[in-house]
Amino acid sequence: MKRALMSVSDKTGLVPFAQKLIENGFEIISTGGTKRVLEEAGVKTISVEDVTGFPEILDGRVKTLNPFIHGGLLGRRDLPEHVETMEKLHIQPIDLVCVNLYPFKETIEKPDVTLADAIENIDIGGPSMLRSAAKNYHDVTVVVDSTDYQVVVDELDELGATKLETRAGFAAKVFRHTAAYDALIAGYLTEKAGVVAPEKLTLTYDLEDTMRYGENSHQKAWFYKDALPKDYAITNAKQLHGKKLSYNNIKDADAAIRIAREFAEPTVVALKHMNPCGIGRGNFLEEAWDRAYAADSISIFGGVIVLNRKVDLATAKKMHALFLELIIAPAYEEEAYEVLAKKKNVRLLQLDFTNKDEQPNKETVSVMGGLLVQEQDFLEENPAKWTVVTEKRPTPEQLKTLLFAWKAVKHTKSNAIVVTNNNQTLGIGAGQPNRIDSTKIAIKNAGDILDETAVLASDAFFPMDDCVEYAAEHGIKAIVQPGGSIRDKDSIAMANKYGITMVTTGIRHFRH
Repeated sequence: MKRALMSVSDKTGLVPFAQKLIENGFEIISTGGTKRVLEEAGVKTISVEDVTGFPEILDGRVKTLNPFIHGGLLGRRDLPEHVETMEKLHIQPIDLVCVNLYPFKETIEKPDVTLADAIENIDIGGPSMLRSAAKNYHDVTVVVDSTDYQVVVDELDELGATKLETRAGFAAKVFRHTAAYDALIAGYLTEKAGVVAPEKLTLTYDLEDTMRYGENSHQKAWFYKDALPKDYAITNAKQLHGKKLSYNNIKDADAAIRIAREFAEPTVVALKHMNPCGIGRGNFLEEAWDRAYAADSISIFGGVIVLNRKVDLATAKKMHALFLELIIAPAYEEEAYEVLAKKKNVRLLQLDFTNKDEQPNKETVSVMGGLLVQEQDFLEENPAKWTVVTEKRPTPEQLKTLLFAWKAVKHTKSNAIVVTNNNQTLGIGAGQPNRIDSTKIAIKNAGDILDETAVLASDAFFPMDDCVEYAAEHGIKAIVQPGGSIRDKDSIAMANKYGITMVTTGIRHFRH
């Protein structure tokens, strides 16, 4: 008689699967909670102890780590010496393994989890059985996912056995599964040990979606979700309406919610091609929208919008008048949603902003042959630590405006220059190979809305004094920049020449 070993923490579909195995000539070996569930359902089982002749020990830590189990899994049926050894030692082959693992991920996601609880939920016997069975997939069917039960049943009913190609696919799935499981454990214990730059980087992600295409229509693409994502992440946004998200939508949405995370007051972020094209804030959401729209009423067309308050009807009506790709907000008033949903193609997403300030994950960027890893740029900006380097000091109101501009330039592609007043961006110059061109673009885009309250922020130091001079000649009254150039004195002198104030932060915010 064929033998199946079943030991699962997830009991989904367990009983009917076991019943079908029995109908197909299997006897069931089981243990612990799995055995109890099966027998309560009337499914006869053999205990692991009856197979091994050895009791569970060490609070269940050791029960299946035994030659009568692993010999039955690893013995090759096509090698006479293996068969002879198994017969001599009375090891009976195990033909099917159905195992899933202790819920380590679910355990460490609990807010009050202790290290001891986490360690007790590290499965040892389960991965060992899975790996043994997967290594010997030529002879053994190994099932780690309840969604595959029906595949096994169908092939047994039709053929009396599973197909080799099916077993090979299941084996690969097992090694992906155990690798992901070990990656979570490695990451958790690495963090607990305080290791910042481990010699091996083990990451695991779950497939969230297969994209229609990637950055361009000829590129295939897939969307993977961090196995332990933070709450404030595009992977946790709920799509309420509209077309499926595209590859570029997801990248833009991620960039936009990073910007929105910076602001506590009612704020609207408009983003296009990974750069902000308008940021507005106000006493209420509609006012913030008006300012974001006025910041660049041309570029906002086809953009991604993030609003950090529940969308009201008045704001929804104004957004509905435009073509927008994607709108993200913590909630929508019922009437506001109805207005926005009239356009079938606009994507409406809901994202919980409650934990937007939680410490973010590290971020990774792929390069040919490798991976770059860094902490996210989540520095809390503190004007009290800034240095006034000019003869003229900023007013309290100018400092508030400079802080707003500094937060905006932080999320603009380098070389980045952003011109703002206290409530909205006025002009943005991004991604130019030299800083003076970014300065000219930002001031040109500000155009007629450049007023006496306008300030300028630069994401990195001025290598020469030309940017300061150009800004001063066009009405800028205050500048914030990191400082640190060997020619800082030239820029400071230029600011003093024109009677404008300049502060340095000591912090650079390059974004490539």
